[in-house]
Amino acid sequence: MYKRAVVHMDLDSFFVSVERLRNSAFNGKPLIIGGSSNRGVVASCSYEARKFGVHSAMPVKMARYLCPDAIFIRGDMDAYSKQSELVTQVIAEEAPLYEKASIDEFYLDLTGMDRHFGCYLWGKELRQKIIRETGLPISFGLSVNKMVSKVGTGEAKPNGSIQITAGTEKSFLHPLPINKLPGVGKKTSVRLTHMGVRKIATLSQIPPDLLTAEFGKNGRKLWEKANGIDDSPITPYIEQKSMSSERTFEQDSLDIKRIKSILARMTGELAYELRTKEKLTSCITVKIRYADFNTFTRQKKITYTSGDKKLCAYADKLFDELYTRRQMIRLIGVRFSDMLSSGKQLNLFEDELKEDMLLERMDAIRQKFGKNVLQRASWILPQSTITHQKLHS
Repeated sequence: MYKRAVVHMDLDSFFVSVERLRNSAFNGKPLIIGGSSNRGVVASCSYEARKFGVHSAMPVKMARYLCPDAIFIRGDMDAYSKQSELVTQVIAEEAPLYEKASIDEFYLDLTGMDRHFGCYLWGKELRQKIIRETGLPISFGLSVNKMVSKVGTGEAKPNGSIQITAGTEKSFLHPLPINKLPGVGKKTSVRLTHMGVRKIATLSQIPPDLLTAEFGKNGRKLWEKANGIDDSPITPYIEQKSMSSERTFEQDSLDIKRIKSILARMTGELAYELRTKEKLTSCITVKIRYADFNTFTRQKKITYTSGDKKLCAYADKLFDELYTRRQMIRLIGVRFSDMLSSGKQLNLFEDELKEDMLLERMDAIRQKFGKNVLQRASWILPQSTITHQKLHS
């Protein structure tokens, strides 16, 4: 009997699975999804490709070297979004409380259901319903908290399930290597290995104060994870529909060059917010309010992205299409909508590896020192008297 029961569900090689639904010729073959040229990045790959050492975020050029016989195709976020919604609908119909962590990942709170159905049996039945109604393989782990369940799902893959009964969290975790813990990336793994820590069991025995001295605030979290401790709640799923930014000039302006620089900066700041929330947008809207208060907007449907260079280019073009009256401008705004949660921080479906790598490094610096510490040259302009308003829905 679980005092608290949490299921973590994860669609197996989600993008690959969707492509195989669309084209059965891909079944059983090494399939790599990402950019269409050597400048791209691997967004997802099949288990057949992983056997050759291919993994997500790897340059396509390297993936071709490791697995030259693989099939390489571009990603289709519109198709993946639609399939994700189908899975979400099935879960929403059945689960008492769920959280959508990303496009292919869910947490379900089944606390109290043991006395009526049996949480593991209920989870298996839901998994079969998802497979039956969507055709997509999915794995899940059941335990007392989100973290242990997520590790369990990883062990259950591909297309399986696992139950970690209450009180056995440590015995389940401890034989596993440290990189199985969520949030323990390559850099942390290297540092722990240099300390002689390779298994979760060893990590669990290190005093938390020592880990805090070595890793800062994250040190305590590492110790808690290694000991199966996680009290983070299931956050009910509410998809953010849009985000926007508006700027009102205290003095109406005809300085178009300056206004477009401000628009670019607003767009870039919103794009950074998209990436920090691991979201993508497929619709951008630009707004102009003239001195006589007449207001006009123009929007464009785009391929899912969170890259500021691409979004700034769209915003600039929309402004040029919109600004036809040649009157003084009072307000400008930009809005992202038709948003999608995604485990991918960057848009890995574009053949822009250098730009993606630059964004990743810039974002890391911003997160450490503040979002305004780095800016693109086109955003920089003298301070002016404007008011700024951000809107989210």
